[in-house]
Amino acid sequence: MLKWLLIVGTIYIAILFYLSWRSRQRNKSNEDFMMAGSNIGLILGFMTFAATLFSTFTLMGMPDFSRTHGIGAWIFLAFSDAGMVFLIVWFGFHLRKQVAQKGFKGMSGLLQSCYKNKWAGYIYFLAVFIFLVPYVAIQIRGVAIFLEQAFPAALPAWGWSLFIVVIMLLYSEFGGLKAIIYADFMQGTMLLIVVWVIAVTCLNYLGGWAEMFTQVEVANAALLSTPGPKGLLNAQFLIASFLAILMIPVTQPQLSTRLVIMKDFKAMRRMAVAVGTFAMLVIFPTIIIGMYGAIRYPDASVPEFLGQVLLRDQPAFIAAAAIIGLFAAAMSTSDSQLFAMGNELRGLLGHKGSDSLLPIRIAIISFAVAALLFSLFSSDQLVLLARISFAGTAMMGPLVILGILSKKPMGWFMVIVSGLGLAAFVLSQAGVLPGMVGPFRMDLFLMVALAIAGLGNYLVRK
Repeated sequence: MLKWLLIVGTIYIAILFYLSWRSRQRNKSNEDFMMAGSNIGLILGFMTFAATLFSTFTLMGMPDFSRTHGIGAWIFLAFSDAGMVFLIVWFGFHLRKQVAQKGFKGMSGLLQSCYKNKWAGYIYFLAVFIFLVPYVAIQIRGVAIFLEQAFPAALPAWGWSLFIVVIMLLYSEFGGLKAIIYADFMQGTMLLIVVWVIAVTCLNYLGGWAEMFTQVEVANAALLSTPGPKGLLNAQFLIASFLAILMIPVTQPQLSTRLVIMKDFKAMRRMAVAVGTFAMLVIFPTIIIGMYGAIRYPDASVPEFLGQVLLRDQPAFIAAAAIIGLFAAAMSTSDSQLFAMGNELRGLLGHKGSDSLLPIRIAIISFAVAALLFSLFSSDQLVLLARISFAGTAMMGPLVILGILSKKPMGWFMVIVSGLGLAAFVLSQAGVLPGMVGPFRMDLFLMVALAIAGLGNYLVRK
């Protein structure tokens, strides 16, 4: 397998740096570097959005989540991603209208313009920083724990994490957003192929589709129903997860940026439909892998399960491709998130002209170092960590939507309320505030409360 890994890995990294070099040659200005010329067509737009959306937790977190909590995981992911398609079209239309009038230097800068209030941008950026740095860490951690399990004598987890971060920074800092988009096309394709090949292999081991469900029912029948064996997939969890996932393209700048850089609204609308299709195709096989794990490795730790199902139970070439697929999944999301945070900072600082990129490049490197350090101490529960990140940034949803929809500045109210909501959610995750408000989860309570506050603010001001 090591031979195949070296061959496939060398080809993969060589292609990454070739794409980065080609992108650098085509960058004619700082705007090209940061925004890829804002002229991205359907195919590249669809693949960069999909590859950015689906990350390490897809190939590693989702199979383990299904193994632990059952096929109910499909409910909130499939329905949420389907709903996201419609939100992308609706939000993207209004976002592009505002950008046409006010320009775009990240969502932070745009919100400052929409609210005529600098704190709107600062609060949004704070939420992005607090929850996207850990999300990047999740990607790094996911690959690192797998590689440490697969090759215990090669590098420790921190060594693999450092390797990933260095490669990611080199090609993204050299070629800019266009390099990231080209890389996303390759990485998204690899993710889809690898996850299906592994799923089909697992299904063949179990004797087919019907036999798989028969064996799961014998092993743990609770996996075939909600709320699952551990009771996690209850109504409140599913509703809160639905809202959090629905808000991803609204509140996470790496995705909202991709709505802006599409060449026109028609391409963006078609891109949204393609992303929804990709979501169904990439999530479904993770359920198969998870059920395979529930049958054969029900009591294994996360690293042990992933090492077995993705590496030792696969032919050598497939195992090597799985490792490279994990690299691809991690970097396709992490590079976009780090780059987007740099663009958000550019908007806040108001940099223009030829001298604006140096502090942004330094900031991106600093964000990457912070994510690297966080990855060393993060949990192995990748899906749950990802969901916390989604929920945290979702707190900014009403602030963003109200700013984008309003034709005139909306005042201080929503800025203050959003800041308080963000603080309450952070404190609840830190254990300072309780995780429940009466019978309701704190995240669900805050999402609903902020939505009501935003609607009330809009109607009063209108």
